[in-house]
Order: sequence, then C-alpha cells, then structure tokens
Amino acid sequence: MDLEAQAPDPSGTTSGIGARSRIFPWTVFALIFGLMMSDYMSRQVLSSVFPVLKAEWHLSDSQLASLTSVVALLVGVLSLPMSLLADRWGRVRSVVLMAGMWSAATVLCAAAGNYTQLLGARFLLGFGEAAYASVGMAVMLGVFAPRLHASLSGSILGAAFFGSVVGVALGGILADRLGWRAAFLIMAAFGLCLVVLFRIVVNEHRLARYATDQPISGARAFGGGRAPISSLFTNASLTCAYVGAGIQFFVSGVLLAWLPSYFNRYHDMSAADAGLAASVFVLLIGAGTVLCGIVADRIGRRRPERRWSAAIAYAVTAMVCLVIGFQLANGPMQMMFIGVGAFFCSGFSGATTAVVASLSHPSIRASAFGVGTLANNVFGLALGPFVVGLLSDRLGLLGALQWVPLAYVASIVVLGLGMKLYPAGLRKLASLELKNPNEKSQNPTDTLASPA
Repeated sequence: MDLEAQAPDPSGTTSGIGARSRIFPWTVFALIFGLMMSDYMSRQVLSSVFPVLKAEWHLSDSQLASLTSVVALLVGVLSLPMSLLADRWGRVRSVVLMAGMWSAATVLCAAAGNYTQLLGARFLLGFGEAAYASVGMAVMLGVFAPRLHASLSGSILGAAFFGSVVGVALGGILADRLGWRAAFLIMAAFGLCLVVLFRIVVNEHRLARYATDQPISGARAFGGGRAPISSLFTNASLTCAYVGAGIQFFVSGVLLAWLPSYFNRYHDMSAADAGLAASVFVLLIGAGTVLCGIVADRIGRRRPERRWSAAIAYAVTAMVCLVIGFQLANGPMQMMFIGVGAFFCSGFSGATTAVVASLSHPSIRASAFGVGTLANNVFGLALGPFVVGLLSDRLGLLGALQWVPLAYVASIVVLGLGMKLYPAGLRKLASLELKNPNEKSQNPTDTLASPA
C-alpha cells in the first residue's frame, strides 16, 4: 500500500483503516529526529577531543572556543537566507543537500592536519548545518496538528542534545581507543546513511498529501497566497520570542561546549571519562527539552499564552540551580544542582518554538524558524562558548561558568514582555494581506518571499 493513500485528518496523522495510514507522518518525524541527532553528533564530537587537541596542537582556550563558535555563528548568519531559499527551492532537496554537506565536512575534520585546516572544515560544517533546524522543523510540523507542536518541536530540539550526548560520549571513547580522527569519521558515516534513507522515503508530493495547513513545497502550490517576509520582523511578540529563546541558548551552548573540559580540569577525569560524565548532563538537557515541551503543550492546550509562562518558569528554575551548583564544592550536592539546572536549561525550546509557529504564517514557516535559528545562534550557541573561552583565559573555566546562568535574567524580562504582547501579535497575524504568487511585488522585502 502506498504511504500516502489516505488523506490527512485534524489529528495531524491520517484517516482511514489500518496502521499504515499513520506511518508516513511518524516516519518523517523519525528521520528529521535522526538527522538532527547527526547534525549535533558532527558538531559536538569536537568538544570530547578538546583535551587531546589542546595537548597535541598546543591550543589556547580561545582557539578551542573558536572551533565551536564558528559553526554556531555560520548557522546563525546563514539560517535565514538558506531558509528563504528552501521555502522556494524545495524543503526536501534542501534537507538532503545540507545533511550531505555537513557529513562531508565532518570527513574533512578528520583529515585536518592543523588548527587552520580544522577551522576551515568547521566553517564548511556550519555552512551545511545552517538551515537544517528551521527547514527540518517546518517539514515535520507541516504533517502534524498544532496541538502537538510544542511536544514534537521539543522532541526534535531534544534530538540535538541526544546527538550531543552521542557525539561527546562516543567521541571521547573513540578518541581514547582509535584516535580523534576516527571519532569524526564514524559520525560522518551515520549522517550519510540517514541522508540516503531520507531521500528514498520523503518527497514533496507525499508531504503535500499529508499537510495539515498547506502544501509544503512553497508559494507556487499555495493557492491562498504567501505572507510577506517582513511580517516576521514587524510582530513585537514574535520578536520577543526570538530574542528571549536566543538568550536562553547562551547557557545551553556553554554547557554543551565546556562541560567535558570542566570535568577534565576540576574533577581530574581523563578525556574519555570527562566525555562520559558530560554526556549524562547533556542527556538530562535533552530529556528536559522533550518533557518540558510536553508539559507546555498540556498547560497551553486551552490557553496557548501559558506556553510563555512555562518558558519563564523553566528559566527561573535553571538559573537558580546552576548558580548554586557552580558555587558549591565538588560532591553529590553540586552534581544534583547542576543536573536539575541542566534538565530545565533548554526546557523553553518546545514552548517558544510553538509560539513562533502560532505567530507566523504557514507559507513562510521555515523562514520563521530560520529567524529563530539566527537568534539562537547569535545570542546563544555562538556567543556563549566564545565568551566563556575568553573569560576562562582570565578567570579560569570555573570562574567563567559561575557567571553564565545570570544570562537568564535578560531572557525572563524579554519573554515576559512577549507574553504581554501575545494577543496583539495574534491579531497582527490575522490581519496579514497575503501576496498573490502570480503578482509582481513592488516591495523589495516582499520580493524575497515571492516565487521566482
């Protein structure tokens, strides 16, 4: 039986008899989830070999931080333009191209002979990963009902942390037993296998048959018109969601990049043991991202604005626990507080992603998530590890980590403002005048959103 033999229903799967009617949407979810893991396995395996590279190439903490931040910076800068292209060129083809590129770049990381070559390979890795989170999320959410969006987006974002767990833990073991180059090669092989499987199973036609709000392929197939890209920047509540989430990623990015080095330096662990210890906390981050997204969906089922409250509550909990944890002496109590802080530190992700989806038009949703990716990387994943690297060279790594949780204060203020402006944001979205794809635009900004 053909996977798309049944029509979509409001549940976000499909109607009809038999389990096959629900296979395709969940297959899409599984493949997007797996590719998100591959994305972060390729990105974060570097953290597990920081101690090895530092000793082998005599690198400073600032140089190590730049190897991490260059990826996040490129992802942030390129996420919006690449998402715009994906909305027009085709999201499936874009996912295949991006995943193939980051897997090839991971192979080049293994072949690097010095810091400069590794930095160049990481540059290419960031280019390949630039829009995957936004485009992959748009592909996946397009075949599921809005009532599941926080849970599913939290799960996809949780896959980033699960991939980080595998990258850090397995990378440390492989580096210890086979050398650090083998760690990169194995991560690349996993990504390439998933690219082939995704290309075989998923195509634009199938996605359109299962779409819950609009055809996935872009403006030409979207009979109701296309929203202007400018609508992503003129909605104050949406802007608050972008900025507030991005600032919270500052802390998540620091923990992902620097926990292995923290355990190596302050708990006297080998590179392999430090990677395994850090992976436990990264696993907590991933589990918290998924579970907090599910909770946000439940409390926001009747009142969607409560998702803002959930994101703020998670931020307050994480900040308090991490501040206490990094002040305590080594021991079980310290690990408990850091663990609880790690669990909640990215809990906001599902809630804020669902908010972004609710405030953006379906025709430009990949672009909307691209703006979010830009904010997440510029304010968080790129800035955080680099700032800590600079502070570490002056204050020591522990001294730098003690200041990091205070970034949540700014995020809490911005998210609170966004929640207050949320009703007005929904009204602004409802009043959008859609662009007819057959008409030429006189507005340069809208031209970006219209088909060629």
